[in-house]
Amino acid sequence: MKKLLIAFVFLFFVTTVLIASGNKRFNSQHFEVGQKIDSLHGIYVYYNGDMDNVSGRNMHNGYNLGLKYQCVEYVKRYYYWHYNHKMPNSYGHAKDFFQSELKDGELNKDRNLSQYTNQSTSKPEIGDLIVFDGNVFNPYGHVAIVSKVSNDEIEIIQQNVGTTTRENYTLKKQSNKWYINDSAILGWLRK
Repeated sequence: MKKLLIAFVFLFFVTTVLIASGNKRFNSQHFEVGQKIDSLHGIYVYYNGDMDNVSGRNMHNGYNLGLKYQCVEYVKRYYYWHYNHKMPNSYGHAKDFFQSELKDGELNKDRNLSQYTNQSTSKPEIGDLIVFDGNVFNPYGHVAIVSKVSNDEIEIIQQNVGTTTRENYTLKKQSNKWYINDSAILGWLRK
């Protein structure tokens, strides 16, 4: 039994290394933590290194923008500078941005944003904040900003995912409701 466990751990380690070395998110360009790697509407995405890396708290005039270079910090900084928007609740993990008890289109008072479920009558728009649920590998969830929208796809921009800051997701409309084809996406919030 002990040999089986050791073999499993070794196989898991080797698989993880192989996946990371072939993953385009791997830091093959040797970015430094805090280095600008992308932007939307002039709001920069910074490289964070490892997902769990924390480089202090980003505060502006007493307002908490979040832990530096985490995903939450980027979306709050984007909303603060692009929309001049301060969220009433300036704390919480990414998945906490979405309040599951709200109905589609209701006001999320913690964020002072309209909230839409991932099957909404409202199509995602550029600038919407996308909320991902947590999972086994990341219990805190993830947040990003919609950077492009078509009738069958959205693009997001995100921070703290390595070096690949943009990702595309299939957008579908069925029974008069829009949904992003990824079960981890809880919904989107809008100013």
